[in-house]
Amino acid sequence: MKRISLLFVCMGNICRSPLAEGILDHIASKAGLGDAFRIDSAGLGGWHQGELPDRRSIATASAHGIDIAGQRARKILPEDFDDFDLILAMDYSNVVELRRRAPHANNIHLFGDFALATGEDIPDPYYGDREDFEFVYARLFSGCSTLVERLGAVSGSWSGKTSSVR
Repeated sequence: MKRISLLFVCMGNICRSPLAEGILDHIASKAGLGDAFRIDSAGLGGWHQGELPDRRSIATASAHGIDIAGQRARKILPEDFDDFDLILAMDYSNVVELRRRAPHANNIHLFGDFALATGEDIPDPYYGDREDFEFVYARLFSGCSTLVERLGAVSGSWSGKTSSVR
């Protein structure tokens, strides 16, 4: 079985994308599909490189039984566009920037399109409060649940980029 590789991307890799990484890993593991996925996250900027996720992201994940405290922020690398089957950006501005950096990559999608089928942005909770982090968690959990169902079912026949599952 080929592992499906997913990269979640937000601005600084401390709020949304580490939550998405932790949630997807948790859901896949609970479903017995932990080996079906390679999951990572990155930020467009390197402002927080090497740092832990935001304390509020850690607390939100922990309140739901998910430990993301071992993650460290990193900046997206040019090779990520080739190394990951699917790159899911948290908001449309992230998609635009990713496509600017890799105009020929066909694996870049908006999380709200690919995982939620709503086209919505996952809002950045950085300047918000606990409720904002909970809202982001709920949207990410819903989308990640769909991803595990959708991609886990095809992981045995996965042939690479997203065109084979869309």
